[in-house]
Order: sequence, then structure tokens, then C-alpha cells
Amino acid sequence: MQHRIIVIGAGYTGAIAAGRLAKRLRSEDVAITLVNAEPDFVERVRMHQLAVGQELTPRPFSKMFAGTGVGLKLAKVTAVDVDRKAVTVLGENGNEELAYDSLVYALGSGWNPQGVPGTAEHAHEITGRPGALRLRERLAALDAGQSVVVVGGGLTGLEAATEIAEARPDLDVALAARGELGDWLSPKGRRHVRKVFGGLGITVREHAAVTEVTADHVTIAGGASVPAAVTVWTTGFAVHPIAGATTLEVGDTGRIVVDATMRSVSHPDVYAIGDAALAMGPGDKPLRMSCASGVPAAWQAADSIAARLTGGKLPHASIRYFNQCISLGRREGLIQYVTADDRAVRAALTGRLAALYKELVCKGAAWGVANPLLGLPARRRPVVRPEPLTASAAGAPAPAAERA
Repeated sequence: MQHRIIVIGAGYTGAIAAGRLAKRLRSEDVAITLVNAEPDFVERVRMHQLAVGQELTPRPFSKMFAGTGVGLKLAKVTAVDVDRKAVTVLGENGNEELAYDSLVYALGSGWNPQGVPGTAEHAHEITGRPGALRLRERLAALDAGQSVVVVGGGLTGLEAATEIAEARPDLDVALAARGELGDWLSPKGRRHVRKVFGGLGITVREHAAVTEVTADHVTIAGGASVPAAVTVWTTGFAVHPIAGATTLEVGDTGRIVVDATMRSVSHPDVYAIGDAALAMGPGDKPLRMSCASGVPAAWQAADSIAARLTGGKLPHASIRYFNQCISLGRREGLIQYVTADDRAVRAALTGRLAALYKELVCKGAAWGVANPLLGLPARRRPVVRPEPLTASAAGAPAPAAERA
């Protein structure tokens, strides 16, 4: 019988993991199914561009995975039963249950309203295509001089504010940050962000925690009211709630606790990658929710599954950071170099060259998803166990040598 591998979620991490597994393993020995609600790949790192009216290149999965051996299942995942090893999905044929031997959980994350009153009703988000398209429609309907407030001073907030201000210089764009603007960046990085914001006419409100959102304004801690015909909420991500409804061991925020091979510490037939995974990086710090850590986690999970099925050597490369790539509109950018555990160093690349660098990174990430089979060794035949990757067959927890 074929070893059944189901990958749920086809963002950067899920799509890359599915393609890499198809290269590592032979189709006559494994059945790989990629489950996703949408028929094409969404470049999440470009949602701020989509929101201001830019068109993105279509990337249909049917073309991307043609001839790879990866089966596509267009359906929404509604439940996961990790004890029965089954995934429930809702597709064109209604509810259906899919059994697996190995599960790659890559459902990712969405926006996090943080429990602030009025946010869910009145704010816009750009964590996915539906939200970005709704914001696109709303921005297009604004008259000159109307106000847009971007809430959140992280990477997404910086990119959203600058993209909107550049595309619509006739609007009054402001950014509300809980701390100082770019306070995690190097001095050079902070100076450049302030320079770009000033050039684009973006009002910066620092130490301004938003406590309420309404249809026409936001309220700042202390009671100040800021006009906002449109509020864009970018204060972080919340993981998909399905994992928290299972018996998987999860952290305080619902992320699945995994070892160094991206395998669940409680269920050895489940691997979690991307924003769904609580994985430790350099300095024993959790990897942040990002494409920068999600993509190497997908490689790690796929290679680990292949190694365990074939009796090969487990990967031991640690996941580390090198830089933070920030677009500041189409003509400006910032590449902040960081330590392995993601702390800013003095070096930073700015200006037009940084914008080109960021564009190459985005294109490279999309190319890696669209070309998952290139640049890998030839396929290997897996050793299929009678009960593959269960606690009794694979061992739970994994030996210390495997966890290293």
C-alpha cells in the first residue's frame, strides 16, 4: 500500500513541502495530496500591492504541480482528528474525510484583531487575498483628502502605509504604532524609514495604542480620536484555530509544538510548518511567523519525512535569520541585516537597491513554489513500514539524536 501523505494548506510552506516530498519520494510508494480552498497560489507577501490596485501574476496549482505526482484537493479543511489520523474537508461534493499516514499541517495564520472593540466590524486586513481585495475596493472609493489609518508598526504596517501613500498621494495616510517607528531596526534603518515616511507625507503617531475602531475614526489610549475613513489593521497574526481543537500539544497562542525536524512532539505522524508551528531557533527563541522561517521549515519537514520513510539521514541544519526585507513602496526599500536570532545589526541596505533586492526575494520565493522539483537529488524509494510514523513504529518521543 502507498504511504498516504496529506499536506493541508498551500501557502508558501505547504506548496513547497508538497513539491519537495514529490521529488524526494517515488509516486508508486507514496500518495501525496495537497488540500487547499483556492485553486491558485497566493503571494501573501504582496497583499499590500494587491490592495492598492496592482495586478499579480496568476499561479494556478493545476499547472504548478502538473506531472509531479502531487494530487490536488480543492476543499476547505474543517477539522483534523489526529488520534484517528483523518482530515475532514468541505468541497464541491460536501463533507469528506481523508485518511493519512503522515500529515503536514500548514494552515498558516490570519489577522489578529487583538480583542479591540470595533476592529472586526470596521477594520480592514491584508493577511489574505479576500481581505486585500475588500480593502482595494474601499480605497478606490475614497475621495481625495480622506483619511487612512494603518494600525501597527511592524513589517506589514510599514509596507501597507508606504504602499497606500505612494499609490494614493491624494489621501491623508497615518500610521499608529504602539512604540516608536521602527524601534527594532538599526539606527540607519530607523532613519531611512523616517525619511521615506516624511517624503510620502505619512503622519506617524508613536506610543499610540488603538483602543477602539469605528466607521470613521480610531481612539488612541488616553482618549484621543483620530479620523479614519479606512482603518487597516496590521498588529500581528493569529494562527488557524483548528490545531487548538485537536489533542496536539500547542503553545499559548495555538501553534503546534514541534521538534527540530518539524515533527509534533505529541503526535509523531504530524508535522507542522510555517506560522502554524512553534519551533525553536537560535538562542532558544521561537521562530517568528514569517516566510523567512516558514520556507526553510518546509524544507526541513519534507526532508525529515523522506528520511524517516527511506531510512536516510535526518537533516540537522538549523533555521536562522539573515535579514529582514521591507518594501517601502515600489521605489524604496530597506534590507535590515540581523543576527541568527533576528536582532538588528548596524548594517542595512536602503533606497532603490534595497527595493530591487526585496523584489528579487519575492520573485525568488514565488519561483521556489512554482518550481518545487528543480535542484534536488533524484528520487529515492521509501521503506514503507506496516504502521508508518506512529508512536509505536517511529518512537515517541524521538531519540535525542533525531531531535538534535
